[in-house]
Amino acid sequence: MERAIIQTNDLRFSYTTAAGAAPSVLDGVDLEIEEGSFVAVLGHNGSGKSTLAKHMNAILLPTGGAVYVDGMDTADDEKLLDIRRTVGMVFQNPDNQIVANVVEEDVAFAPENLGVPPREIRRRVDEALKAVGMYEYREHAPHLLSGGQKQRVAIAGVIAMQPRCIVLDEPTAMLDPVGRREVIDTVKKLNRASGVTVVLITHHMDEAAQADRLIVMSNGKIVADGAPNAVFSDVEGLKAVGLTVPETVELCWQLRQDGLDLPLDALSDEACAQALFQLLQ
Repeated sequence: MERAIIQTNDLRFSYTTAAGAAPSVLDGVDLEIEEGSFVAVLGHNGSGKSTLAKHMNAILLPTGGAVYVDGMDTADDEKLLDIRRTVGMVFQNPDNQIVANVVEEDVAFAPENLGVPPREIRRRVDEALKAVGMYEYREHAPHLLSGGQKQRVAIAGVIAMQPRCIVLDEPTAMLDPVGRREVIDTVKKLNRASGVTVVLITHHMDEAAQADRLIVMSNGKIVADGAPNAVFSDVEGLKAVGLTVPETVELCWQLRQDGLDLPLDALSDEACAQALFQLLQ
């Protein structure tokens, strides 16, 4: 078995408000994420998924339980820099992560702050921009790019730090369908080609379906965890926590209600079409 790069033990978290502690946002989360895996975390707004993401590189610290990154306790101040070198974060709005007026300078920003030598920075910046398909834009102004391109530059900025894990907190929420596809394709390629562990926080079913493993959250707890085709097969269970399923699964499920024998694990358009074709035969 692969070693866990992120582990949470009975993780609990409550935000403190002016009136005192608010209700728990995370309520006893036990989780292990294996190095090299591609994991999607799915849940409706308020499920706790973004709060969980912020615990993975110590932006937030537990109010109960513990989080370990490559064996390092996130509550240990002395390990903070090592933790953030291990796990990079990409947020919803790329404009909040872009700091320079030229794409390549933006990607160089984090390695410069880590004290990486100039020649090594040059190599990392070029490699990171090539990895996200933005190398030919290296001398462009970021604010002139499309949303999907900006998000790919933000991802390149994280890659240049050479983290072993990248956590993306709803990175496509502000993008159009083309930008969404660009970002998800980039993330999949990073995972497959470079072995970077990817944790994708999303509320898009079609994005979650592309991961190797799917974790579903509701009310601060994990309510499902497994391969996407297995998790999405439980249509009633997901609807009970306010989630839909991919359109392909929904179609097969609706037809099953009418007595037709169709599988619920046909996630892709191709698999769904094949199942329908076989039924019509």
